[in-house]
Amino acid sequence: MLHTVNKSPFEHGCLGECLKFARKGSAVLLIEDGVYGAAKGTAVSKQVEEALKSVSIYALRPDVEARGMQHRVMDGIHLVDYGGFVDLVAEHDAVQSWL
Repeated sequence: MLHTVNKSPFEHGCLGECLKFARKGSAVLLIEDGVYGAAKGTAVSKQVEEALKSVSIYALRPDVEARGMQHRVMDGIHLVDYGGFVDLVAEHDAVQSWL
């Protein structure tokens, strides 16, 4: 399953809930303000690093760049463009949007 998160983890609990329920082998795509969850050295970094052991985590590059975060993305998070977003949707049987 592909999980998408578009809310900042510092304003909503969507990312934490998503990571709690994402099963091994799933993918998580951070979009819009959800990309703040990809930043290293934050209050949610340890939770994201732990999740990386069992799920793949992606962040939408245009959203990362729009927020000036390109040098703050933690290791292990893959940046994708819009084509990569489409590929992720096509590769997974279902998409769960965490709102």
